[in-house]
Formats: sequence, C-alpha cells, structure tokens
Amino acid sequence: MPPDRPETQKGQPSIAEAALFGLCPHCGAKTLFTGVARFAPKCSACDLDFSRFNVGDGPAAFLTLIVGTVVTILAIWVQLRFEPAFWVHAVLWIPLAAIMTLGGLRIAKAALVASEYRNSARETGSREL
Repeated sequence: MPPDRPETQKGQPSIAEAALFGLCPHCGAKTLFTGVARFAPKCSACDLDFSRFNVGDGPAAFLTLIVGTVVTILAIWVQLRFEPAFWVHAVLWIPLAAIMTLGGLRIAKAALVASEYRNSARETGSREL
C-alpha cells in the first residue's frame, strides 16, 4: 500500500513528467489514464488510489479560455492576411481547437494530480492525515 504522503522524491517523476506522459505521481508508471482524459481508478503498479484526488473543472475552465484566445487570434490573423473562404476556417480551427483542448486537458489534469500528491493537498475540513 502506498504512503499517503511522499516521504522521498527518489523514483518519483517531476510534475512536468507526470503531466506530459500520464505517469503515476508515486511510482512513475504510465498508469494515470484509462482514456483520453479519464483517470484510472488506481495505479496498477503501486495501488495509489487516484480517486482521492479532486481536480474538478478548474483545468477545463482555464483551458477553454486559453484555447479560445489562441484560436480566435489565429483565425483573425488568417482572415486579415489571406481572406480565405468560410469552409477553410471550419477545416482549420475546429480540429485544431479539439486537439488543443483534449491534449491540454490531459496535461492539465495530470499536472494537478501530481501537484496535489506532491504537496499532500487535502480538502478544507478533511480529517485525513
């Protein structure tokens, strides 16, 4: 059974490594996700319970703002520079926004889980030690 707090940093991935590669914050195994952006219930290598981490909708909210800003700026620049037909905008920006959102959501959620684990974060009023 894994400890509730990380006693040592040895063998544990950094927050960036865990985020980019979907690594377990405790053992470094690539077991954090079961789908594109869906967490596994627990690590199959070390049995760390991922359900105890509450990432909520924070990553999705910030990611929506960031992706929307980037896509909007690029679309305006392309329109002013090249004046393409409407269908070109649809072909360019819909897939780009979807890819950026899914990829960014996966990275943001994994980074938040790794950060919560590393800092032993708990909900306010929680009696867990």
